[in-house]
Amino acid sequence: MGQRKAIFITGGASGIGRAVAKHFADKGWFIGLADIDDKGMADTAAMLPAGQSATYHLDVRDGAQWKEALARFWSDAGERLDVMFNNAGIGKGGPFAEVPTQEHDLMLDVNLKGVIRGAEAAFPYLSKTPGSCLLNTCSAAGIYGAGGLAVYAATKFGVRGLTEALDIEWEPHGIKVRSLMPSFIDTPILDGLSTGSNRSTRETLAEAGMEISPVEMVAQAAWDAVSTKKVHTLVGKTAGQLAFFARVLPSMIRNRAKRLQDANL
Repeated sequence: MGQRKAIFITGGASGIGRAVAKHFADKGWFIGLADIDDKGMADTAAMLPAGQSATYHLDVRDGAQWKEALARFWSDAGERLDVMFNNAGIGKGGPFAEVPTQEHDLMLDVNLKGVIRGAEAAFPYLSKTPGSCLLNTCSAAGIYGAGGLAVYAATKFGVRGLTEALDIEWEPHGIKVRSLMPSFIDTPILDGLSTGSNRSTRETLAEAGMEISPVEMVAQAAWDAVSTKKVHTLVGKTAGQLAFFARVLPSMIRNRAKRLQDANL
């Protein structure tokens, strides 16, 4: 087994995946970039040191593609998978009754089923790599559901539950399972995720005076999460506040979620 550590990152073409790739590459890790956006992956790879990454075209909904990609990565990385970063996701919103069924299904397939497919495919390799970790991108939306983001939040609650369950199941195999729970991060997803108006989430948050954190903050959190004893790593002030109020004062967080929804109407 090779000595250089290795991470496989879905959604590696942009946003959080790209930032995490750069952060881990700076630490000397071998980076596997997976995405359906081949150009975006190439752009990310060009930002990394030569010979320190490889790209894999992967639709996370497809179990066969998962098996093929990870088998190639295992060979490319010197037969190790230290971190499997299940990061790929999409965000679509709006009033539940008005969002087309196909958009609900797409979020379920990518955000939840895609994470499950990744865990299934990665387990044999993680179990053969001492000290390995399955890291899942969850969200502050997995702390308390917000109006206009019902199915998106449902997928993130699902990722949260899966993370907690697998951390228990896989401990005897020497595998940690962790999640990142960022609040609003400065990535392209904010430009497309609308909660019911013709404005993007980025515009709504700016008008509400809410925090948008830099993507580099998530990259550092990902680095910290793979060695922490905490199952969930909160990222950003808003995520921390949501977790606190959900625990000690749920009525306050409900009212806050309603105000955010009202801002979109």
